[in-house]
Amino acid sequence: MKLILTTDVTGLGAPGDIVEVKDGYGRNYLMPRGLAIAWTKGGEKQVATIKRARKIREVRDLGHAQEIKAQLDGLDVKLAARAGKGGRLFGSITSVDVVNAVRRAGGPDLDRRKVELARAIKATGKHDVHVRIHPDVETTLTLEVVAE
Repeated sequence: MKLILTTDVTGLGAPGDIVEVKDGYGRNYLMPRGLAIAWTKGGEKQVATIKRARKIREVRDLGHAQEIKAQLDGLDVKLAARAGKGGRLFGSITSVDVVNAVRRAGGPDLDRRKVELARAIKATGKHDVHVRIHPDVETTLTLEVVAE
């Protein structure tokens, strides 16, 4: 089965890539979750728009990724969240919350898909957040969650 990926799929490809997968994997996993669409000749036009959008979001090159890493390494990021007794949060901190906190702290705009949380942040305190800026450039950001 020939498909066009709409999002990044680990081990398969990036948005806009045309891939050949087994019928069951495409029909039962990729397409229902919106990770891919069926390949058609009209879909080729969609590939061009998907790739254009990806190019805008993507880090330009390794040097640009190193600059972003340098900005993140010297950044003090604090995030205020509602918390109960003992520092337990009402809800949890998501990657979108982390991206917004970095932006408010004066850091660069990050793609939420580049922020990797090892486990859900559900308590106040300092937490390490892994950011994969480029396939060759990764950094760990210290996020301090404080009670509102």
